[in-house]
Amino acid sequence: MSENTLTRMDLSEAVVREVGLSRNESALLVESIIQNISDALVAGESVKISSFGTFSVRSKNARMGRNPKTGEEVPITPRRVLTFRPSHVLKARVAGGAPA
Repeated sequence: MSENTLTRMDLSEAVVREVGLSRNESALLVESIIQNISDALVAGESVKISSFGTFSVRSKNARMGRNPKTGEEVPITPRRVLTFRPSHVLKARVAGGAPA
């Protein structure tokens, strides 16, 4: 796998090794999963992956912010932001530092 970054290609290669699909089929599978997750988030749905975590979209209201360089107040427009909340299982694995 790539150093310090897990890519789509790395996920696809893992599917090839673990499941035995062809490289093309595993690439299509990974793309399909990512597309389904993206589509659900764009539609405002939450995506819960058991033992991993929950992705959700949150709406933030307009507010006044401050430019840290000048101290000038600037309006921040309302927007939607993506959030991720890891599961307890994932938190414990990360805290333990042990690979699966």
